[in-house]
Amino acid sequence: MSGCDSNMKAQGFSISDCNLHMPKFSTNATPPNFASFLPFHFPSKLSLTCGFSNPLLWAHRPRGWRSSNGGGPGPSLMVKCVSNGDNDDGFYIRRCVELARKAVGFTSPNPMVGCVIVKDGNVVGQGFHPKPGQPHAEVFALRDAGDLAENATAYVSLEPCNHFGRTPPCTEALIKAKVKKVVAGMVDPNPIVASKGLDRLRDAGIEVVVGIEEDLCKILNEAYIHRMLTGRPFLTLRYSLSVNGNLLDLIGDIVTSSGGYYSCLLQEYDAVVLSSSLFSNNLSVLASQEPGANQPFRIIIHKDLSSSNKIPLVINDATGKEIIFTDNRTKAAPEVAQQGIETVALDQISLDAILDYCNSQGLCSVLLDMRGCFNEFEDLVTEGIKKRYINKFVTEVLPIWNGCAETDPLKPLKSLEQVKVVNLQSKASDQSIVVEGYFKF
Repeated sequence: MSGCDSNMKAQGFSISDCNLHMPKFSTNATPPNFASFLPFHFPSKLSLTCGFSNPLLWAHRPRGWRSSNGGGPGPSLMVKCVSNGDNDDGFYIRRCVELARKAVGFTSPNPMVGCVIVKDGNVVGQGFHPKPGQPHAEVFALRDAGDLAENATAYVSLEPCNHFGRTPPCTEALIKAKVKKVVAGMVDPNPIVASKGLDRLRDAGIEVVVGIEEDLCKILNEAYIHRMLTGRPFLTLRYSLSVNGNLLDLIGDIVTSSGGYYSCLLQEYDAVVLSSSLFSNNLSVLASQEPGANQPFRIIIHKDLSSSNKIPLVINDATGKEIIFTDNRTKAAPEVAQQGIETVALDQISLDAILDYCNSQGLCSVLLDMRGCFNEFEDLVTEGIKKRYINKFVTEVLPIWNGCAETDPLKPLKSLEQVKVVNLQSKASDQSIVVEGYFKF
C-alpha cells in the first residue's frame, strides 16, 4: 500500500510520485477545537517545491519522465533525500516528508504524514496517509514491514494519534507491533492529540524522540497547523506584476501546464477565490493539470458593478463544488440556480465571511487569486492586511512593461511600513519569475 520499495538503500535515493485518483474530502467536516501551540520558525535555507507550499530538497526531473510503477508523466520536480552520515534520524524523517507529499492535495482536512520503519540500518516498511478515512501512515508502514517491525525504529513526520476517529489509534498499532523506538518530526497541534500519543508510547515502554527536522515537518503541513492554531484557513495571496512593478491581469502560459507553479497551486489548495469577471469576460478559468489532481473549491466573488448587476452564468466544468458570494444589490441569473450553485448574498462581502464559510466546510487552505476585475479584490486585500489574515504571497513577474492600473488592490500592501517578509524564495518559470514569501506582521 505504501507504493514504495522497502529494500531501498538508505543513501541518496529518489522516489517516484504515486498517481492517486481519489475523490475530494467531505466538505461537511466539523471543525475541531483549537489549542495554543508555539509558533514555528522557518529554516534559513529551503529550496522551492512544486507549488511552493512545502519546501524540501528538490532535484530537477525532465518533463516526460515516467514513474517506475508504470504511471504517466510525473511533475517536473522530485525530492532527493541525502544522508549526511551523522544524523540518520534526520535522514529518515526527511524520507517521511518525501513519502507524505505523495498525497499532496488529497488529505485535507487531515495532515500529510509519512512513516518509515527501520531495523538494523535497513528500511523494512514505508507508508503514507492517502486520504481521510483511510489508514494512517503508520498502519501502512507496519503492514509493509510485517514481523520485521518488532524491535525496529518507527520514524513518522507527525506524532502518532492516540484516539479513535475514523481509524483506530496509531499508537496501539505501534505497541502491538512491538517497535522498540519511535522518532517523530513534531508534536501534533490538534488538541485531541497534543503529546498524548507520545505519552502513550512512553507509558508502553517505547523510547520516544521528538523534534527531528521539526521545521521541515511544520512547513509540510503549514495549512493544517495554521487552522489548528487560529480556527481559520491558511490564506495565500497570488497576483501578477509587470517588470516595472504594476499589477497585471495576466498569467504565464506554461505555468498553467502540468508541473507549472500555477497548476500545482490549484492542486495544493482546498479553495480558490476568483473574480466573477473571469466568467463574464470569457477569460480563462483554469484547472490543475497535475495527474489525478483534486480541483479546488471555487469561491466566486461578484459585486454590483456599473457594467453588470447580474451574477454571470458559471460553467461548472472544472470542479464539482462552487459558491458565489455577492452583495444584496445583485440578482442571480436563473441559470445559476438551475445549475445548483449556492449563492450567498451579504451586505458587504468580507474575508471574515469567506474564511468562516471555508472553515465550516473543513477547508484548511485558501488561495486568493487576483485575476479579472481588481475592484472585487480591493476591500478583501485591505481587510486581509488590517486583520493580518494574509499569511503568504505568490507573485509572478511577467516580461511586460506597463502603466499603472486604475484600481490597485495592492495599495494597502505598498503603504505598509516595516512589515517583515520571511522565507523569501524565487524561481524561474518559463519567461516569468515567481517569488513567494510569508508576511510576519
